[in-house]
Amino acid sequence: MSESAVRRPRIEIGEVPPPPRWAVRAAYASALSATVGFIPLHAVWALGIPLWADENKFREWYAGGGGPYLFVLSGLALLAGILAWSLVRPWGVVFPSWTPFLAGRRVPRRTLAGTAFTVSAFLLLYTAWAAAQTIKDFNAEGIFSPWIVVYGIPQFLVWGIGLFLAAGSYRRRTCAARAKRDTGRD
Repeated sequence: MSESAVRRPRIEIGEVPPPPRWAVRAAYASALSATVGFIPLHAVWALGIPLWADENKFREWYAGGGGPYLFVLSGLALLAGILAWSLVRPWGVVFPSWTPFLAGRRVPRRTLAGTAFTVSAFLLLYTAWAAAQTIKDFNAEGIFSPWIVVYGIPQFLVWGIGLFLAAGSYRRRTCAARAKRDTGRD
């Protein structure tokens, strides 16, 4: 029998302790920051509306592919919101019944936690870079108003820190459940 045909033992959702309240709040804050905080403004821009932007520079940038770029960014933000939420929901441990071919199987915990930590690190590094660039070039004539950082920096910090905290909680809870299962302790 091939290795791919051998099924891994199923993990029960009850084997993984529930997330602490602070982790749930961090995950929801991150998911909301990614969706409600990021997507609406970027969707406005993706639709060609130069809100808080230099209209002429925006039109040129938009015509050069800015619209599709912003739609892709908004899609990635939606995925990041789902990622944050999955760290504190049962379907972040076991695939739900409605997922084809995966229903009832364990979610690869290292993949999920690793992805969350990587996205969090990227968001926090990008936030630091964006803040430094804005301070350096605050009065420079760019496409968007430099004041957009008053909105963007806190929003990205909530997104990145919340995702990091939720990922840490997820990793601890799933590692503890795995160790308990592997040793056979109750």
